[in-house]
Amino acid sequence: MGLISLSKGKNKVNQILEKKIYDISVELGTESIDYPGDTPYSRNLIMNAGDSFCNLSRLEMSCHSGTHLDVPYHFYSEGKKLDEFAVTDFIKRVQVIEVTNPIEVSETDVDWSKIRPGEGVLFKTRNSTEGLVNSGEFVADFVYLSPGAAKRVNECGASLVGIDYISIEKYGVEHFHSHLEVLGKDVIVLEAVNLSKVPEGYYTLMCLPLKLNGADASPVRAILIAD
Repeated sequence: MGLISLSKGKNKVNQILEKKIYDISVELGTESIDYPGDTPYSRNLIMNAGDSFCNLSRLEMSCHSGTHLDVPYHFYSEGKKLDEFAVTDFIKRVQVIEVTNPIEVSETDVDWSKIRPGEGVLFKTRNSTEGLVNSGEFVADFVYLSPGAAKRVNECGASLVGIDYISIEKYGVEHFHSHLEVLGKDVIVLEAVNLSKVPEGYYTLMCLPLKLNGADASPVRAILIAD
């Protein structure tokens, strides 16, 4: 029985590996963008195998460094914290939708009827196609999620929304309406995903965060598995 179960397990793994898998994470330190005012990412070697017995690095970063997710506690003091989500909440069926609007993802840019309740949606914009998301340098005129579109995300019953830049919010605004709209409904926000090589369509998303107690966000290694 054990051998049969092991064989079935290998077959399931092989079935996954035979599918097209996209790594949609940005590389920390070379491609990642530091949001103005946030802790910049750095990795410093504090022990060297040439002088000691091993290489040992120290990381300094924000919970919002690189490809990362936000949870409601980011904007709501009584909102759900990272550890209050199940690990399965970060494995979802999602739809990638390309939006050509060069300024924002607006409520008129998307066929919202295609977004299914309980699933996620990732918006691919010029942030990916023009290489902004993995340029390593912050630009203020990135494509963002408009408050109207954020409201439509909620109305569709989506459980996750993602965009291909370090924030879903328009830079420089006084009030963070898009964040407040979706996080207020316990929708997970996934930011800084590189969708440059990903066609529109349906995928399985895996974006597992670090196991952090009481956190408002976490870096993730995000992948999409094609159907």
